[in-house]
Amino acid sequence: MTLQKKATIVSSSVAAFLTLLKLAIGIISGSVAVLASAIDSILDMFVSLFNYFAISNAEKPADKYFNYGRGKTEALASVIEGVIITISGLFLLYTAINKYFSNEISTYINISLIVMIISLFITISLVAYLNAVAKQTNNMVIKADALHYKTDVWVNIAVLLSLVIVYFTGYEIVDIIIGASISLYIIYSAYELIEDGVLVLLDRALPQSQAKNIEKIFQSCKDINDFHDLKTRTAANTNYLDVHLVFDCLITLMAAHKIADRIENKIRKLDTKKDWVINIHMDPYDDSDINNQ
Repeated sequence: MTLQKKATIVSSSVAAFLTLLKLAIGIISGSVAVLASAIDSILDMFVSLFNYFAISNAEKPADKYFNYGRGKTEALASVIEGVIITISGLFLLYTAINKYFSNEISTYINISLIVMIISLFITISLVAYLNAVAKQTNNMVIKADALHYKTDVWVNIAVLLSLVIVYFTGYEIVDIIIGASISLYIIYSAYELIEDGVLVLLDRALPQSQAKNIEKIFQSCKDINDFHDLKTRTAANTNYLDVHLVFDCLITLMAAHKIADRIENKIRKLDTKKDWVINIHMDPYDDSDINNQ
């Protein structure tokens, strides 16, 4: 089992535990903030489970139906996760508004405080673990999961603050305000996940800094006259690159092929954490004007 799969199992298990813990206390206490955190944990659990299946699918090799593999499944998972987070944020906002008009009172605040303190420490530990896995694997889904649980850390802190204030002052409006604020923060945090996923689905090019390093490799090679039609994209753990290299028309195919191999090896060293699919078209002359017509 790959490291990223293990990470999704760990995050799913943690989310399931926190869901049961916070949901019970949220319902009993009537605290919007605790209930908001509980609902967020429910979504965490389902999203992490979905991420497991997304990673499993993305890791399948290319076949006759998916010639380039299923790497974009991870980007799709990121978009779906962002949409789910947005919906949860809207629901929590509705819950806070509803409590304001129904004048509900929070109870069992002592137990709620203990539960949220436990939840905070568990979530911080999970974020540290997911960040370590994301750094090691450079996996988009794990990065999204880590970002998601980072928001949970702030959510838990906000809920704790809300419970403390309500406990000492009795001002239920604080619970409502913090619950609503958490919902807005959740919605805001989902935007980046949706944006990143959509851009991958639309075949966004590699970062400009990386593209410039690739161009420098071409420019530093004295065996090619020029290059054009450089195109890049990324999906899951693979970078894709297409380019036309202009060689001297008298060079042998064998010599040109060896030069192209050396260039490919240099490009792969730019990002050793990812696989590369490099397609080099060898031109005997500059046909860029013809290709652009």
